[in-house]
Amino acid sequence: MEGNVEVLISREKVEARISELAREIEKDYANKDLICVGLLKGSVMFMSDLIKEISMDLRIDFMKVSSYGGGTNSTGVVKILKDVDLDLTGKDVLIVEDIIDTGLTIVNVKDFLKQKNPNSIKVCTLLDKPSRRLVEVEGEYVGFEIPDEFVVGYGLDLDEKYRNIPFVGKFVKK
Repeated sequence: MEGNVEVLISREKVEARISELAREIEKDYANKDLICVGLLKGSVMFMSDLIKEISMDLRIDFMKVSSYGGGTNSTGVVKILKDVDLDLTGKDVLIVEDIIDTGLTIVNVKDFLKQKNPNSIKVCTLLDKPSRRLVEVEGEYVGFEIPDEFVVGYGLDLDEKYRNIPFVGKFVKK
């Protein structure tokens, strides 16, 4: 799909907000056993920058889930392609996500992880698009609320392209 990318959220704004989120997380998880679980592949850039800003002991793990079949709309079916490797029993889990759109992915992942008996599960997302919500879900830590636009960059993709753009951009079809 051919198109252009227009800056929606600059690299500087993203970096500043990540620093603010890290301070909130440090405060809320002080003296807790924190495991950050990134949802592949979109969360990689965000999670990498976020955990570098968090000045406390933590562990990381990853899950791979899919609800997009290669297009710009969610299929509505969430598949878990890779489970976490760490034991979550009694741990405080922070799911790190690139974007909450329909909410289906986060609801399914939270339900899946609850079966692993963590102490708590919260969500940190770079982007939130509440206008597209199909289920009731909120992120406890939200970078930016965005309008109903298809976005790429900073880990978000279109058919695996554009992830490496260092800002969040609106994809405009040619």
